[in-house]
Amino acid sequence: MFVDVLLDRPLPAPLVYRLDESNAGKDIIGSCVVVPLGREETVGIVIGFNAAPSIDAGRVRSVRRVVASVAPLSQHWLALTRFAADYYQYGWGEVAVPALPPLLRKVPGARFEGSLARARAKSDSQDLPPPAAAVQLTTEQREAVAALRSTHGFAAFLLYGVTGSGKTEVYLEAIAERLVESESAQALVLVPEINLTPQFEARLRARFAGLPIVSLHSGLPDAERTAAWLAAHEGRARVVLGTRLAVFASLPHLAMIVVDEEHDASFKAGDGVRYSARDVAVKRAQMANLPVMLGSATPSLESWRQAREGRYTLLTLRARAGAGAVRELPSVECVDLRAEVPVQGLAPPVRDALAASVASSDQAIVFINRRGYAPVIACAACGWVSVCRRCTTFAAFHKTDGTLRCHHCGWQARVPVACPTCGNPALAAVGHGTQRVEEALHELLPSARIERIDRDTTQRRHAARDALAAVHAGAVDVLVGTQMIAKGHDFRRVALVAVLNADAQLVAHDFRAPERLFAILMQVAGRAGRAGQASKVLVQTRYPGHPLFAALARLDYGAFAERELADRAAARMPPFVSQALLCAEARSLETALDFLRIAAVEGSKVAGAGAIALYDAVPMPLAKLAGVHRAQLLVESVSRPALQRWLPIWLQKVREMRFSPRVRWQIEVDPQEI
Repeated sequence: MFVDVLLDRPLPAPLVYRLDESNAGKDIIGSCVVVPLGREETVGIVIGFNAAPSIDAGRVRSVRRVVASVAPLSQHWLALTRFAADYYQYGWGEVAVPALPPLLRKVPGARFEGSLARARAKSDSQDLPPPAAAVQLTTEQREAVAALRSTHGFAAFLLYGVTGSGKTEVYLEAIAERLVESESAQALVLVPEINLTPQFEARLRARFAGLPIVSLHSGLPDAERTAAWLAAHEGRARVVLGTRLAVFASLPHLAMIVVDEEHDASFKAGDGVRYSARDVAVKRAQMANLPVMLGSATPSLESWRQAREGRYTLLTLRARAGAGAVRELPSVECVDLRAEVPVQGLAPPVRDALAASVASSDQAIVFINRRGYAPVIACAACGWVSVCRRCTTFAAFHKTDGTLRCHHCGWQARVPVACPTCGNPALAAVGHGTQRVEEALHELLPSARIERIDRDTTQRRHAARDALAAVHAGAVDVLVGTQMIAKGHDFRRVALVAVLNADAQLVAHDFRAPERLFAILMQVAGRAGRAGQASKVLVQTRYPGHPLFAALARLDYGAFAERELADRAAARMPPFVSQALLCAEARSLETALDFLRIAAVEGSKVAGAGAIALYDAVPMPLAKLAGVHRAQLLVESVSRPALQRWLPIWLQKVREMRFSPRVRWQIEVDPQEI
């Protein structure tokens, strides 16, 4: 008896192994197994029987062990991972095996069963809080829940609601209605970032007191993550909250999916298989014939177009809400830096507003999406600037420890005592980061309690959670931070938001930069006035007349989206075309470019009559990363099916190319950064 087994390897097909006759008749499909591979052993997943192996039966190696203590994965789960592998052009095993929890991906040792037992016990010993008081929904919220209630089978909803409009309450009520329909029903809730899980988990536990709820994300210890996965896989967890990878969680009784902040770029994997958790979630709902709700105050243009054309049902929450009452949105004003000269990065109107906020015992947020003290240090005498020795980018100045750091590869060095080029000792920090802004605020507001939240201050486990808890408790007067503080947090005391360095994205190379800038500005603006207090947002800019800022001043995402879609359609850019990006890495840039040029020639041979467009190979914007040179080749088509039919043919030719020296390459379907 032979079986096909998926392995976490870039293989075009599963490998065949011999299965011991003692397993005949058992439910083996979907089981995790330990198999030999070369001189090692590895974990794989059985996907089917193989009656006639294509190789000599005597050469087929045997399955070493079936992990019988874990129930087989369902056919639906296998079909979902197969779809993702096919769509994103990776091996099936490269999707399926990494989706397993950490303990199941390791070859079981002597303590394996004990580890699983402790993991199960841990997931069953949850502290259950008392139930939360019922929330009175607004008319718009009730209409959104009713729309979902009236559907049977697959339907995709786009919940577009201004910040503070109560999207989470809609999610919770919709989930509650699905869970009461069956004692075994499960719900999956996806959020874009780990630091959003504590607050959301607290809301879920309060709303569904008495029901098992688990979180799934990479920040958990291996045993805890495996415990959560097992609770979901075995049907014990009724609600699963997770980040990107949780979209592949095994949920045998899944009844509904929610994707919060669906526009967020964090839902697209940046390494390994380059999948979009949002798009996979929609496909999973379709395959399982159940509803999916995508929520955002600034929907992605892809989702907005789907709703505009009727493929998604648009549900709108136009007003802020709380305890059944409608609340005012913050006012948004641009501070013209051409007229208002900043002092230590803060323009006079911003400085005055911050002082007034502290004096009135309100909380304020200062948002600057740049960590460190300054983006660069420079020599005025000869023009030298600090750069990373391993990347084609600047090295940022971190004053707290006197280092230069690359925020891309992690390289760091001590700040030189003098210019390495001319010996000038008067090196100057240029620009502002969170550290420098924090320093300026301490000088401006010496009595204020100031907290900084960025990647540097939250490296310790639970550091972000503890800092955010201090904000919620009112122990912080001014919060300084990057985009970590911009999304999803329900700060109740914030009456002022000041945005610094907003112009950087206006001149970025990526055509998606305006969309991302508008989204982050709307998100951070949405932290103000959530408890009903009068609030305002001040945006420092040299381009106050830009249409993006005009739409922001009105908090009018619809107008911004329609303008952007018109520009994208005119320029033939996504979502009006489908794209894929072939990236190559080599020791020299010319080697990477040569590889892509040959790949383009091979692709043009099978591109068909104009269905596929191949662009010239070019260096990536960050052309050198960690000492490796990088280049890219863009391909696109107005037909997604045509691109999907062509890609595997082309990639097979790329695999067969004879090219030297060594080049590493990868494909990304629906790339988010070009």
